[in-house]
Amino acid sequence: MPPHDPIALGASLPLWSVVPFAGLLLSIALFPLFAPSVWARHYAKVCLAFGVPVACFFLLRAPRELLHTTLEYASFLILLASLFTISGGILLRGTLRGSAGVNCAILAVGALLANVFGTTGASMLLIRPLLRANAHRRRAAHVVVFFIFVVANIGGALTPIGDPPLFLGYLRGVPFFWTLRAMVLPWAFACALVIGAFYLVDRRALALEKVAAAEDEGDPARAGAPDTVAGAGEARVPLSIEGKINLPLLMVVIGAVFLPTPWREMAMAAAAGVSAWKTPAKVRKENEFTWYPIEEVAILFAGIFATMIPALLILKARGAELGVVSPAHFFWVTGTLSSFLDNAPTYLTFFSLAQGVGGAETVAGVSAPLLQAISAGAVFMGANSYIGNAPNFMVKAIAEEAGVRMPSFFGYMAWSCGILLPIFALLTLIFF
Repeated sequence: MPPHDPIALGASLPLWSVVPFAGLLLSIALFPLFAPSVWARHYAKVCLAFGVPVACFFLLRAPRELLHTTLEYASFLILLASLFTISGGILLRGTLRGSAGVNCAILAVGALLANVFGTTGASMLLIRPLLRANAHRRRAAHVVVFFIFVVANIGGALTPIGDPPLFLGYLRGVPFFWTLRAMVLPWAFACALVIGAFYLVDRRALALEKVAAAEDEGDPARAGAPDTVAGAGEARVPLSIEGKINLPLLMVVIGAVFLPTPWREMAMAAAAGVSAWKTPAKVRKENEFTWYPIEEVAILFAGIFATMIPALLILKARGAELGVVSPAHFFWVTGTLSSFLDNAPTYLTFFSLAQGVGGAETVAGVSAPLLQAISAGAVFMGANSYIGNAPNFMVKAIAEEAGVRMPSFFGYMAWSCGILLPIFALLTLIFF
């Protein structure tokens, strides 16, 4: 077997080779739930314990695969870090009160911006204003959860810039605007249903807060009173943007996506360096910007990228054995695996598998209905877990730094299963 043949290598790997990946996922899920202080101090050591043995195995057995994964991780991290640095230097000032209507508007705007700035860029740009708008709320975790659903995932389904899997499809020959034409109806349907569900949940949460506030004050009569505007009596601050130098830098990062390696990474790193140099310190301070979220993501995803090498190779070698042939099959299998594996290589695996299925109307050698299903599964179902898409964990970390008590790994999945899975089932009946 040639050491650089990924299909043969994947076929030779035993199923137990995915145990480190499963162990790391369970650690990410269970440690913060049962031993949060231990996890906070030692999560880097846990990632090393699971990731280093796998990396050493591939260093000896298949160094090309390890090098390929290392380069993918470096590119992935440079993109995230540059967007995190630049968007953290953009301060959106203004008096916003986190009512159900305002929050829905932020989610809708974020869904649109995700196709221009990418899910990571849109998430980093809007999460802090959303948190400030809801700082007066007793219950704000659900607001962040739905933000992850819409802005960090589902929203980025219309352009190759929106989410990494779609960009890989563009590099494989999918026309740039095909995604917009093919995905606009599933995207609009999914966004409308998720934002609609959020409106109902947020209205209920606000009603409960009013009751709780009235009870705290010992005045039950206030429970039915109209909700007052936060900050009433204070001067309203008009909407404005500080740190405008970061706006063209953000466009540099977006444009750099189309450059080949290593120019892409060099341009992104340069833009981030200029942002760190030129953005006034007071802007980042007022934005409550710290480096901790990107540090946490860098460490966690280093372990995830290392331990998922066997899982992706086995999937690439044995994917045809799954019996995936219809659009519904491709939507759910691609989506389920994208919930826990990196959705970019998962997309490519099923993209290649679909090329062998055939069909009348093909796009880049893939039947158009199958490609639509693969694209939707990879992008939409990244919202199913915290590790389904990189912005998910970054948004969670930023929210927790701001004092929001976010759900655990399984707590978040309870939200995604309860809200998203019925919507995805309805999408399947209508579109796939």
